[in-house]
Amino acid sequence: MSSREATIHRKTNETEIIAMLNLDGEGKAQLDTDVPFMTHMLDLFTKHGLFNTKIVAKGDTEIDDHHTTEDIGIVLGEALKAALGDKKGIRRYGNAFVPMDEALAQVVVDLSNRPHLEFKGELPSQKVGTFDTELVHEFLWKFALEARMNLHVIVHYGQNTHHIIEAIFKALGRALDEATQIDPRVTGVPSTKGSLT
Repeated sequence: MSSREATIHRKTNETEIIAMLNLDGEGKAQLDTDVPFMTHMLDLFTKHGLFNTKIVAKGDTEIDDHHTTEDIGIVLGEALKAALGDKKGIRRYGNAFVPMDEALAQVVVDLSNRPHLEFKGELPSQKVGTFDTELVHEFLWKFALEARMNLHVIVHYGQNTHHIIEAIFKALGRALDEATQIDPRVTGVPSTKGSLT
């Protein structure tokens, strides 16, 4: 099987992001971002998705974490799309439930080439440390848009915002691991249209 890996570089007046994603990895992450909470979440995403990632992200965090978090989503989404290539043989769909203490999150994905995000659930706190929790939605939307995937996030319940977000990112990794797996029974792409690109 050819390498399913991609590296994307994006530089603007607000941020500079380099993201490498290997879909057939071992859960190893090399992360250096200006947003510590996102570094933590990306580490969880990598570990539970059994990907290998290298992400370096520098941005105007003296203003806030918005641009850097958003642009990480954009670049990581582009890397996922590029690493998937023509999507031949993939399972396409993935579903994962992850508990984190009192919280339970579910993530369902379809690598359909139709970008969409549904986010059902509440984040009780506006901040975790210095991180604005509304940026979780911003990251997920940009990630789904640039990866051109259908992404559904359901928070079934939870009280601790950190636990809820952690469960989301672990479930995201696990759902994408399932969806990106090669199924030897699949001939071509799993679509009656004959294309997922």
